Amino acid sequence: MASPDLSETSNARDLCALCKQPTKHQCGGCETVAYCSGEHQKEHWNQHKDKCKTYKILTNDKVGRYAVATRNLEPGEQVLSELPVVIGPKPDTYVMCLGCYAPVDGSTLCSRCGWPVCGPKCEDAPCHAEAECPVFRSARVRFQPVENCMDACPQLNCIAPLRLLLAKESNPERWESEVKFMEGHNEERRETPIWKNNQINVVEYLRSACKLTNRFEEDLIHTACGILDVNSFEVRCPSGSTVQGLYPQTAIMSHNCVPNTSHCIVSTEGNRLILRTTVKVEKGSEIHTTYTHTLNPTLLRRDHLKQSKFFDCTCFRCSDPTELGTNFSSLKCNKCDPGLIVSSDPLDSLAQWKCTHCEFSTPGCAINKVYSVIQSDLDQLEYVDMGAEAVENREALLRKYRSVLHPKHAFLTILRCSLSQLYGRAEGYVLEDLPDILLERKIEICKDVLSVADVIEPGLSRLRGMTLYELHAPVMLFARSQWRYKEIDDKKLRVRLEEAEKYLSEAVAILKFEHPSSPEGIIAAISQQSLQKLRESIESLPQS
Repeated sequence: MASPDLSETSNARDLCALCKQPTKHQCGGCETVAYCSGEHQKEHWNQHKDKCKTYKILTNDKVGRYAVATRNLEPGEQVLSELPVVIGPKPDTYVMCLGCYAPVDGSTLCSRCGWPVCGPKCEDAPCHAEAECPVFRSARVRFQPVENCMDACPQLNCIAPLRLLLAKESNPERWESEVKFMEGHNEERRETPIWKNNQINVVEYLRSACKLTNRFEEDLIHTACGILDVNSFEVRCPSGSTVQGLYPQTAIMSHNCVPNTSHCIVSTEGNRLILRTTVKVEKGSEIHTTYTHTLNPTLLRRDHLKQSKFFDCTCFRCSDPTELGTNFSSLKCNKCDPGLIVSSDPLDSLAQWKCTHCEFSTPGCAINKVYSVIQSDLDQLEYVDMGAEAVENREALLRKYRSVLHPKHAFLTILRCSLSQLYGRAEGYVLEDLPDILLERKIEICKDVLSVADVIEPGLSRLRGMTLYELHAPVMLFARSQWRYKEIDDKKLRVRLEEAEKYLSEAVAILKFEHPSSPEGIIAAISQQSLQKLRESIESLPQS
């Protein structure tokens, strides 16, 4: 990394970090160190580069450590880049290779330790060969065969905690400077089912079966489990599997249900995480990420955060009964026509929900029951193949619940997100074969999703980028179809194609930050090519 450019400082009394002379210039990267010239900045760069960050870490009693911007950050700016301390299987995952994390049936085992791998290449992968492999080999513990390799496999629950404990030994500097400050929430977790499961599947297994009693104390193993449970990020693998990774610097970023950053994880660079801003972040403002599903309603988001991260979210979105005007949690009142049922206190899961137009009210527990029924219906969709049935079942659920939920409710938005991609890809619904009425339907769905995404995931978010990409094609195809049937003239065709170009251009601007090997990165490359062709097509139209 080269040293950033110098910028002007408002403090004329700042002293150059190298020669101590007064200067009006500062490091443009972090705006925390002054220099009298570019030459002195370059001379001082080796000392400064590890501290040159776009953020600084502060603490308070409410959230502990958090990060604020040290200068104004534009959308798309890199906040940080870091390699994981460890990568490993998530708790209760299916059987997977311990080298590349691809799903396996457990029949191919490491020749040295007897645990699942794909073959010799993965057997020699450092993440396995230099971590749990020698431990298992020394203790002579082997992977036990399972009946169904796609069922939850508790045997793998010990892998990530063991790798973290071994990383503590092999890289004590990083543990001391980064990992040990991370919350494990042992006291809160002690009475939970996951603590008891960890006691059996991780703590006792490592200390007894793996003969590590003298290396790792019981509390330390539980702390390792807690650090992973509370702080890890999901990592998508090229094989399609998802595992967990521990990124201490990124975990410092406090949570918000409307994050101002997004991250991508680069599998070809050792699963390096790159965090970028999605919107403008003013100097001194908090840098946020999100630790829950932004497409869930407030009740579910707050419950997930409480159960898995051990804090009560009080962000401005959670505190607003209308979820910033989206009505993402609102239900329709069945006692009056225009009324909406919203929580009287969104930060209390048991609070009364009241109609905005009549006297009707119902307790929060009743809303939870309604949500459970709808969530169960949504969960069933995961078992449907990507054929025509996938589209039809989702449309059926939209019709079923549109009389119950606000049009922009979270559950309906989740269905629309799926449909925005299924229309054009599912069997029987290929984009080129869609009739005009379904092209219009795809346009309507994408615009509905965008109207919500603009509020809850604004700016350069992955959700907006993918939805804009999905939107451009039906706008373009529908315009050409209308022109072909002389429903619009050349002038109107140009307007419609320029609209599609606008959507696609913004999609490219967002998705260009994704790694080329990721699904979104592949779409970014396709989008760039499509954008060029679309612009050529527009230029070839007769001028009005």
